Amino acid sequence: MPNNKQLKYDKAYLRIAKEWGKLSYCKRRQVGAIIVKDRMIISDGYNGTPSGFENFCEDDEGYTKWYVLHAEANAILKVAASTQSAKGATLYITMSPCKECSKLIHQAGIVKVVYHEAYKDDSGLQFLAKAGIEIEQIEDLKA
Repeated sequence: MPNNKQLKYDKAYLRIAKEWGKLSYCKRRQVGAIIVKDRMIISDGYNGTPSGFENFCEDDEGYTKWYVLHAEANAILKVAASTQSAKGATLYITMSPCKECSKLIHQAGIVKVVYHEAYKDDSGLQFLAKAGIEIEQIEDLKA
């Protein structure tokens, strides 16, 4: 169990990720992600279509289009395009990562993932655990 001060920070970062997720145009699910290193937010992201594509995440049947980028993928790509490195960082995300994003998280050098809600498929979390990445779920975001 993290100490109280760390838990306060973790909840605050998750609340920021939740706010960031509200910027998403996706109707089915709005997901936000924040990458923190040395108590500094070095990146952020939310799920959405790639640059230059229309901001509709769902097709006519209401399913998410295959090319929609997940919040954590967007946050990792943003770090990659900057002078920062995610090595040793913590990812705060409103929903636990899917298996595709888990590979990116591991390759980016992120050492801890703190999430709010669990995604229906937990194979991403299983992969992260196998990769030795610390995982924590915080359901109550009240300060």
